[in-house]
Amino acid sequence: MCGIVGVVSNAPVNQLIYDALLLLQHRGQDAAGIVTQHERKFFMHKAKGMVRDVFRTRNMRALPGASGLGQVRYPTAGNAASEEEAQPFYVNAPFGIVLVHNGNLTNAHAQKAELFNTDHRHTNTDSDSEVLLNVLAHELEKATRGTHLSAAEVFTAVAGVHRRVRGSYAVIAQIAGHGLLAFRDPYGIRPLCMGRSSDGTVMLASESVALEGTGHVFERDVAPGEAVFVALDGTVHAQSCSDHSQLSPCIFEFVYLARPDSVLDGISVYQARLNLGKTLAKRVVSMVPPDEIDVVIPIPESSRPSATELAHWLGKPYREGFVKNRYVGRTFIMPGQSVRARSVRQKLNAIASEFEGRNVLLVDDSIVRGTTSREIVQMAREAGARKVYLASAAPPVRHPNVYGIDMPTKEELVAHGRTQEEVRQLIGADALIYQDVDAMKHAVGALNSSIGDFDASCFDGVYVTGDITDGDIARLNEQRVVPQQEGEEDTSRLSLPNATPV
Repeated sequence: MCGIVGVVSNAPVNQLIYDALLLLQHRGQDAAGIVTQHERKFFMHKAKGMVRDVFRTRNMRALPGASGLGQVRYPTAGNAASEEEAQPFYVNAPFGIVLVHNGNLTNAHAQKAELFNTDHRHTNTDSDSEVLLNVLAHELEKATRGTHLSAAEVFTAVAGVHRRVRGSYAVIAQIAGHGLLAFRDPYGIRPLCMGRSSDGTVMLASESVALEGTGHVFERDVAPGEAVFVALDGTVHAQSCSDHSQLSPCIFEFVYLARPDSVLDGISVYQARLNLGKTLAKRVVSMVPPDEIDVVIPIPESSRPSATELAHWLGKPYREGFVKNRYVGRTFIMPGQSVRARSVRQKLNAIASEFEGRNVLLVDDSIVRGTTSREIVQMAREAGARKVYLASAAPPVRHPNVYGIDMPTKEELVAHGRTQEEVRQLIGADALIYQDVDAMKHAVGALNSSIGDFDASCFDGVYVTGDITDGDIARLNEQRVVPQQEGEEDTSRLSLPNATPV
């Protein structure tokens, strides 16, 4: 999961890209980068850290030009500690290309070998995004051999990319002296949309909030398998470049990843979360009598819409029981279990008066590793709660995600290989209620009937690309290098009384 943005304008775009990246900061906190183009020359600055820390006044002054792109990075493949893997990536031939990528290639290993042995191209990092850039560069070189570059050749190259690479990819690339290219994988797993401002500026971004927050009017989503080429004069060309495409977006975008004020593939993220709360209420009633619940409290922030709707349907008071320190990052995307555990106490503080002597129903958007949930349940008890029930607006996360979310190993997932009762004991709640997979799909899918299905692979183990094996997952895990934290805890080794070790 990363956030990407690209802009073609008739005025300097450095500040505009910076502002858009701030609006996409929730999608990645590991690194940030911007590249602009002025007179066929690229100007780039990228580094590890948050947007506000990576870019200073001197960096912004060194980014001239009326077109460019940027990314906020959240690593899923390669080395999370490597500053070299911060994006954008650059190759000087053909033309000169810079690229940002949101997603994860599942056949990067095979493509890297083909690039070296057949295409005679070199990659210098373990990043699948650099592989994708070189595949695009090779296909552009083939398509333009002996001709000038036009939109037709660009679309031919993208079609070649679709034939070669597998996995999830929303891409924005700048071709020196020609324009901006954006395309989306044939399943539309990762989001990408386009908008325009009153002065003719064209912007493409991961979420609609980046468009609206910078004064652009949302026009449409980039379709699965489609490529959009924006010439430097602002002329937009678009074409489907895939032999077969179907819209199967990642449902975890609606559960957690995207901002609630975004609209992805015609679905309001906020309304999707309200719907999840309504369906979750039915599950709660089937497991915990409503008269045993005194209050409903969300675990900030993604779960708030679901919690408010859940409280409404249960007829119970909704209360804010936790105060969030907004200067601590999202714990889900922090590397290392011990870092997550420590950051929970730094990020949240309980309001004791909302817990003392009450039976509390906590609502979270999802439960992935279980570290955060266990800490929060304990905080509720320390604040005086008589009983602590925990409801998840998403089903149990039991399977690795290979499409760009940091859930790659089964051993990291608290629900993998455990019964619901075992997870409840591990977390320490008096009751644990999960959303149902089919109910989740219906709740979100009801908002756009054109979506045939979602990628819900982390919940149901069904990978929409249809080409994922256990060997592929093992290889992706080998490619992933996350720095070990001192004293880091391995959730897979947590023991339960009278439970079979997993």
